[in-house]
Amino acid sequence: MRMRLAAAALAALAVVCCTPAAKTRLTTALGRFFRDVARARARTRRYGNKYALAQMVLKAEAPLDLSKPQHDGTVTHDELEDGDGTDGAPIYVALRGRVYDVSAGTAFYGPGKPYHHFVGRDASRAFATGCRAAECVSADLDGLGPSQLRELDRWMEMYETHDKYTFVGTLVEDPVDVALESM
Repeated sequence: MRMRLAAAALAALAVVCCTPAAKTRLTTALGRFFRDVARARARTRRYGNKYALAQMVLKAEAPLDLSKPQHDGTVTHDELEDGDGTDGAPIYVALRGRVYDVSAGTAFYGPGKPYHHFVGRDASRAFATGCRAAECVSADLDGLGPSQLRELDRWMEMYETHDKYTFVGTLVEDPVDVALESM
């Protein structure tokens, strides 16, 4: 609880007295910190690793195997785009072709909220680079280095193990479109 209060105080201070570039860096750092807190809690709960946060802070963590999806559900690109949170629709975010329902995070991902530009598409590049600009929201990973890909893996772990966000399925081409194009 003290850490949350301290982070909230830092965020409030940033809003009042920092330059736009400093605000961006602080927002990114706080986002990564809270992501790692969520990952550490999940590792403690799921694997009994009570030192997970310390390992993350010291960069001594062992990556989890994320090579296999949790189940074999699929989501088409149209279904992903429809998952934008409007008119009662779920809110979907995709990373590396894996789609997550983040509807429980409406305060962050809902229409008009700070992370809504990630919704309804694969935002892998933005998560890997920390870039929140619209042109960074892309599934393209070309040219990214190992540290950026590891950053993407950390975000994927957070979504895979989150208490409230759920894995929906793997992104696929619409089978009807594929069949029509092959005719």
